[in-house]
Amino acid sequence: MILVTGAAGGPQGGTGRQVAELLLARGERVRAFVRADDHRAAELRELGAEVVVGDLREIRSVRPALRGVRRAYFTYPVTAGLLDATAAFAAAAREEGVERVVEVSQLDASPEAGTPRMRRHWLSEQFFDWAGVGAVHLRAGVFFENLAVVAAASGHRELALPLGGPDTLVPLVAAADVARVGAGLLLEPGPVDAVVPLTGQTAAIGEVAGAFGLPYVDVPPEEWAARAAEVYRDPYAVEHLTHLWAIFRFVGAGHHPLYAVTGSIERFGGRPPVTLAEFAQGLPEPSR
Repeated sequence: MILVTGAAGGPQGGTGRQVAELLLARGERVRAFVRADDHRAAELRELGAEVVVGDLREIRSVRPALRGVRRAYFTYPVTAGLLDATAAFAAAAREEGVERVVEVSQLDASPEAGTPRMRRHWLSEQFFDWAGVGAVHLRAGVFFENLAVVAAASGHRELALPLGGPDTLVPLVAAADVARVGAGLLLEPGPVDAVVPLTGQTAAIGEVAGAFGLPYVDVPPEEWAARAAEVYRDPYAVEHLTHLWAIFRFVGAGHHPLYAVTGSIERFGGRPPVTLAEFAQGLPEPSR
């Protein structure tokens, strides 16, 4: 039995849902952890998953969900409660004797990282490591889907971000690649590295906008944060993204070691990384 959190999916990648579907397609027994028993939960049941409903921050939900589980996939949205959820999950996984937890972290998770969210992810990694549950940390770049949400917020008229000039580089990855790697690691029988960086492509933000068929517009950070507050309606998401764009703006068009494309996507995901051009093919037509 493999437990998959975030199994209902979401608008900015939904890797948990994709991991659940990949595992079910391979004939694995999947227990899908969801927040609400809605139509998405019903779809998972139809696909063959055992569905459990609960709150990842609540130990009384997490303990029974992990009973009988030997491997698990952990992901948590960019909102409040990451450390509460991680602590509950790590403690319950240790109690149950889970042998591997594949968890979605962020590219520069470290105690000195430039965003509060990345620093929290580093703390989350420590919780899992201390628990001794065979943690594998997926340090992923910016999802293509994150930028697609920004484009959608403009009505697909522009890609407006506080990134400076169009040559500013961004390390990118498709949610589908993160999910494929996650599923591959859950099924990998042998030992694996504790930290798996995931960057599928590094592209200039002007190149991203061009692939989306949109103009890139540099906006002041304060203006972008005000717009983001209306789009995301979550101060944690706005806090993280505002700091994240500031990091990329600072690096600009220069090369950074973290931006290197990683071979782990093809190794564990079974195919080369999704390219920006491939991802852009599935986007709505720009507004005119």
